[in-house]
Amino acid sequence: MTQLPDDARALIEGTNIAHVATTMPDGAPHSVPVWIGMEGDRIAFLTGPRSRKARNLEHDPRIAISITDREQPYVAAYIRGRVVERVGGEEGWAIIDRLSEKYTGGPYPLRTDRVAFLVEAERARAQSFA
Repeated sequence: MTQLPDDARALIEGTNIAHVATTMPDGAPHSVPVWIGMEGDRIAFLTGPRSRKARNLEHDPRIAISITDREQPYVAAYIRGRVVERVGGEEGWAIIDRLSEKYTGGPYPLRTDRVAFLVEAERARAQSFA
């Protein structure tokens, strides 16, 4: 696991939208916007347990994440790593609600099937183009 640079961690801890890229079974890329946060030293995001990204990650745990500062779009971070844990049940909902609280000010509104994924970074960098 790579230590995240402070500027990359700050982007993840803010209310910025990230894009996660996974690999489809045929090798094609799949990228979607997500809420993102930190759980200790791991990066967390949520999804439905049968979503395309969840199914992709069951097949191949490698992931790429890009995130830009919503206030300064020329500030960005790029992370590559692996999903090391899929968290469901009450523990998963606690993570999901923390993410929702950060982005919306309240618990996740749709109490349907959701899981949290935890990512360990293998490579990470941040930069500013301004």
